[in-house]
Amino acid sequence: MTTDEKSYLLSTIRDVPDFPKPGIVFKDITTLLNNENAFGLLMDELVKRYEPMNLDFIAGIESRGFIFGAALASRLKTGFVPIRKKGKLPFTTVSEKYSLEYGIDEIEMHIDAFRDKESPKVLLIDDLIATGGTAEAACRLIKTLKADLVEAAFIIELGFLNGKEKILKHTNFYSVLEIE
Repeated sequence: MTTDEKSYLLSTIRDVPDFPKPGIVFKDITTLLNNENAFGLLMDELVKRYEPMNLDFIAGIESRGFIFGAALASRLKTGFVPIRKKGKLPFTTVSEKYSLEYGIDEIEMHIDAFRDKESPKVLLIDDLIATGGTAEAACRLIKTLKADLVEAAFIIELGFLNGKEKILKHTNFYSVLEIE
């Protein structure tokens, strides 16, 4: 992706100051999603990167990872697997806990998310990586189900928070856009 294309995508993402709490600048991707040119450019870039990898599944982290993951899975003609917060999935699950600045949270996947495929090739995707706690838990969760976690991809990386370092302990890392 060219520097101009990255600048264009960044220009379609709205900053919302003091959300969800004072001092945070929230990166609102809804303005990228409702721009057909920007969303198309982003998806074309992801398809170009991941089509040669012959993935079996794309796993997306609740909730914005669902948007990008399901769209990419459809374009690559592969399965999509949701990674959800505890208690949101209706069948037998495996779970992984992770630390938050104010406590502990937990994410889950269905135990048969990869349909008993042996060593499925999986891509993890989410809209943004900050400190990396949720994404690292998702990496561990995918590996618990004996999958080959090919890469973790993020639309936006907040580089100054160093979340990438947690992911590199588990798999390859890719971000479309980096904000320092």
